[in-house]
Amino acid sequence: MSLYAVSRDNGELLYVQIARQLEQEVTTGYGPGDCLPAEGLLAVRFGVNRHTLRRAIDELVEAGLLERRHGLGVFVLDSQIDYQIGTGTRFTENLAALGMQSENRILCLQTLSATERVAQRLTLNIGDRVFWIETLRTASDWQLCVISHFIPANRFPDLDSRYSGESLHQFLAVNYGCKLKRTESLVTAVLPQGDDAKLLGMPQNRPVLRVKSVNVDERDGTPVEYAITRFRADRIQLRINP
Repeated sequence: MSLYAVSRDNGELLYVQIARQLEQEVTTGYGPGDCLPAEGLLAVRFGVNRHTLRRAIDELVEAGLLERRHGLGVFVLDSQIDYQIGTGTRFTENLAALGMQSENRILCLQTLSATERVAQRLTLNIGDRVFWIETLRTASDWQLCVISHFIPANRFPDLDSRYSGESLHQFLAVNYGCKLKRTESLVTAVLPQGDDAKLLGMPQNRPVLRVKSVNVDERDGTPVEYAITRFRADRIQLRINP
């Protein structure tokens, strides 16, 4: 990269000029996963202090173009994954269609008493037993989302001892003859809570896309899964299909 002279006379903020120039260079001369030069070197190149340079980079981090990795530097991100949400959406199949291999790690699997909110979504009584499954989904070594699944325990006996982390919807179809159909998805941008930021490898002050979904058994329309998914907002673009 050559020296780039920012203008101090045109009324435009310095960090805005630098962000625009860096964006142009990153999109034309860098690939996903490439590391930018150290901030000190970039500050010298643009003739500004590190604070101004850091603010310019922060603009591109906010835009989802760059990512800070603690102790490593600033890296170029892939473009956002176009993730479709429809009546029959399955995480594994969705990413496979994009040529990405996904992995699913079980963080927690236990039986709980249904809270009022879970009971309402699953048309159960408060206190009825439900399986709570917490999973972390990754693709191409990227943490993409954390999902909380709530499933009626009496409808799927022994699920807690049989499920080992494969596609949950495929598991239910193969082992219980239950094919799921999505009937509702509520999407909200929120800050990560609990351990979500750590699990997703992201700052605590960056938003996630939270999707609350209800899936029913296609055979009789009974709600059988209430899922709360938290996507990294800088890596996922949700496409809602009717």
